[in-house]
Amino acid sequence: MEREQLEHLIRAAAQVTHEYEFVIVGSQSILGPVPNPPQELKASMEADMYPLGAPEKADLLDGSIGEGSWFHITHKVYAQGVGPETAVLPSGWKERLHKVQTAQTDLKIGYCLDVLDLFMSKAWAGREKDREFCIALLRIGYVQFDAAVQRAADMPLADGQKTRLRARIRRWARHAEPPASDNEAP
Repeated sequence: MEREQLEHLIRAAAQVTHEYEFVIVGSQSILGPVPNPPQELKASMEADMYPLGAPEKADLLDGSIGEGSWFHITHKVYAQGVGPETAVLPSGWKERLHKVQTAQTDLKIGYCLDVLDLFMSKAWAGREKDREFCIALLRIGYVQFDAAVQRAADMPLADGQKTRLRARIRRWARHAEPPASDNEAP
């Protein structure tokens, strides 16, 4: 998905729901803080989103501009209506949102997660697609290992869950490192 496509989805979501502001929580939330990331970070064709003031209207997105809809078939992208509970996010995430508001959004607003908050949400979810996305964020340098480990303390998780999350981040950080050169000393 390209930034322009996300802006179109925000505009279409506003038309469908008659709402003004939306929160984008999935991987394509990257398009807020990083409008033109590398291709591997914008491979998804869906934007997970909900109306900020009326999350219960998220179902309208699925029916009108969701997967398999005329919108999806025509524009090759779609909205996945989700709720605020969909993403587990660190405390303070709302203060770090990135606002997408342009002529292309018809001045409607899409709030995208900060890159580190997006990383933390994906790291906690821990699915294979989340693993690949997070490793790419680390490898490219959009997320720093130390910052991610520190942000784990802000996740709404039990202590044991935070420990497992930190361990997962450490494993993924090792995969994000470039392989050692044959010319380097051990």
